[in-house]
Amino acid sequence: MYALWGDDLGTVLHDPALHARLAEAGVTRLQVNVDDDAVAAAMRIPTGDEPIGAIVSVWTALDGEPDGPVTDVLASSADRLAGWEIYERQPIPPPAAADGERMDTLANIAVLRRPVDQDRDEWIHHWLVDHTPVAKATQATFGYVQNVVVRAVTPDAPRVDALVEELFPSAGMTDMHAFYGSGGDDAELNDRFTRLMTSVARFGADRDLDLVPSSRYTYTLA
Repeated sequence: MYALWGDDLGTVLHDPALHARLAEAGVTRLQVNVDDDAVAAAMRIPTGDEPIGAIVSVWTALDGEPDGPVTDVLASSADRLAGWEIYERQPIPPPAAADGERMDTLANIAVLRRPVDQDRDEWIHHWLVDHTPVAKATQATFGYVQNVVVRAVTPDAPRVDALVEELFPSAGMTDMHAFYGSGGDDAELNDRFTRLMTSVARFGADRDLDLVPSSRYTYTLA
């Protein structure tokens, strides 16, 4: 998975010529999550001066570590690039979508960093074991993907421990009841929000994170 910064990523990342170069580098499947006009109303949280503009996920059929050629191709399409090898879990598998078409969703990606006062095993347990059922019970997500970072694949990648993708109804950009699935009940909304925030605080996901709202596209390249 790669974080990208740059201008006009909403056009660049859909370019068939780019997809052809990625296919030549060994990519068989491509997912583009880009912060574009369709999600302009959504909340975003950056840790740096410039928010992340897109998250690109690639799958390859190559043995070994094929990320070098893929990294080079993507680096040529962005002002800045950072990438990580990840291990993927799908507590709620995202629904299938037509190749190259925007899914009707607000796809939020949270870039997480482990607090320095928690060892990795403790952090993983709080997140994957304790928090996952709370997240599923308190939000209107219909897709939930947890990506645990294994290693960086770019030399200047900032420390990142996980990238989480959650798919919400598009109305959730401006309607908290749609976001949390609280059915217009303010008391239920408050309860769900409180339970969620209490849970995320246990593993530090209430601070030192990037939140990237995005439009979601998937492509089959081979």
